[in-house]
Amino acid sequence: MKLFRCFLLITAAAMLTSAGTDTKNTYTLSKGYAVGIHGTSNLHDWDENVVTVTGDGAVDWASDASFDLNALNIKMEVHSIKSTEGAMMDKNTYKALKADDHPEITFALITPVKAIPVGTHTIAAKINLTIAGVTKAVDMSVTAVATAHGNIEFEGTKTIKMTDYGIKPPVALLGTMRTGDDIAIHFKTVFTINK
Repeated sequence: MKLFRCFLLITAAAMLTSAGTDTKNTYTLSKGYAVGIHGTSNLHDWDENVVTVTGDGAVDWASDASFDLNALNIKMEVHSIKSTEGAMMDKNTYKALKADDHPEITFALITPVKAIPVGTHTIAAKINLTIAGVTKAVDMSVTAVATAHGNIEFEGTKTIKMTDYGIKPPVALLGTMRTGDDIAIHFKTVFTINK
């Protein structure tokens, strides 16, 4: 009987300790994000905005208010990309990105980033970037801002070559505008904790 009571006390203590240190949280991308694509052409620079973006993440908070970023996923709907050059450029973009077969561009964190302090800090992240069905591991420098109320902001830019992802740079205006191979994908996002 004493052994059974001792077992109950140990189990209860373990449960209380576990409850007191449980700091695992999931996050969801909130509205107010900005995701854009910047490129060049033989005529002038051009920009596109991604209208529909979703995302989620997983974070472990430590007692010193630092956090481990264990997962981060951002998905951009290709058919929601809108160009400053109008509907014809949009159509050419969807074709180049093989949108019907591969409707999303995705960023997915490969390796967790440990011990990120509260405040504004630059972190080195290794991600899988998938475009037009091609996935490549890339390194990114990302600004992370953790606020006192638990929100986490991420901002970064990644320059890539379209041809590395099997994409033929789009043309417009009956071929008179030819886009350059290099594009820059920029994102500014806010993730809020799931209650």
